[in-house]
Parts: sequence; C-alpha cells; structure tokens
Amino acid sequence: MPVAPLPAPQKTHPVSLLINGRPWKVQVEAAVTLLDLLRDKLQLTGTKKGCDHGQCGACTVLVGERRILSCLQLAVMHDGAELTTVEGLAEGQDLHPLQQAFVKHDALQCGYCTPGQLCSAMGLIHEGQAQNLDDIRELMSGNLCRCGAYVQIAQAVAEVALGPVAHQSDRAASSIVTGTVPG
Repeated sequence: MPVAPLPAPQKTHPVSLLINGRPWKVQVEAAVTLLDLLRDKLQLTGTKKGCDHGQCGACTVLVGERRILSCLQLAVMHDGAELTTVEGLAEGQDLHPLQQAFVKHDALQCGYCTPGQLCSAMGLIHEGQAQNLDDIRELMSGNLCRCGAYVQIAQAVAEVALGPVAHQSDRAASSIVTGTVPG
C-alpha cells in the first residue's frame, strides 16, 4: 500500500504591527486572519469571534481610526499597521468615555458583542458622519447584539459622539399605531 506524502510545511511571513501602542513582530501563515492572530497567537481575546463570516461585527477592530471586520482580513495584509482592539481603549484602569457611557446606559448586557460595538462606535466617532440618533443607529447597524440592547447602545454612542444632551430621533417622534407598519 503506497504511503501518502506528508503535506509541505506552510510558509510563514513576518508581520510587524503596533497594537494598542505596543509593537509586535510575528511570523504568520498567509491564510491566518487578523482575528485569529489577535486571539490565538497574541492572546488579545477581547476581540470576539462571532459568525466568522463578517456578518455580526463582534470582531470589529480599528486600523488607524477606520473600523474593520478582523475575521475578513488576513494578518499579512496589515503588516506595518497600527491597530486598536477593545483592550486598547482604556488608559490603565481609567475607562474610555465611550466605555463609561456603555456602563451608564446598561449597553453591555451579556457583553459578547460589546468589544465590537465599542470599536465600531470609536470608528463611527472618528468618521464624524453621525448627526443624530438615527444616523448612529444606521452607522452601527453592522454590529449585532443577541441581547437586543440596541436602544442602550445607541444612547451610549450618542452621548459621546453628539454630546450629553437628549437626542431626538425622527422615528421616536412619530407615533406608531398598533397593527400597522411604520411608513
């Protein structure tokens, strides 16, 4: 009976990253995702693996100030990049104002989606496109929450992105009649 040849060892590539202000130099195989590098090799487990298909937002991190889905990105694509994960938002024991707002508004229920929600919200704030609560809801719509804390998440993000005053929503201002679909 012939013996099957052993698979050839995977070639690795050097990748240098600045993650949460700390430099990292690692060797990774070409097919390793940024998410798997963060969680498995670097032990930065705050970033969550949800769907692993780019549909839930749990793996959102920041490259520079831009939010990305780390499960859809190969680590080698980001050689030389500056990344921020949820572990990099606080300064020591002092929570970032966005993290404080999430606590204040009870926007973290089970907490699984929270790291991705926070990183996505940071990206949203840097983008500067949100003008009201409805904009925040739309711009955060790529991040799913299994607990349904969307109202609290939007309020927390609005407090930091738009200021502490109450934010009126066009949808909240219109009445909904039971048994009808809002127009």
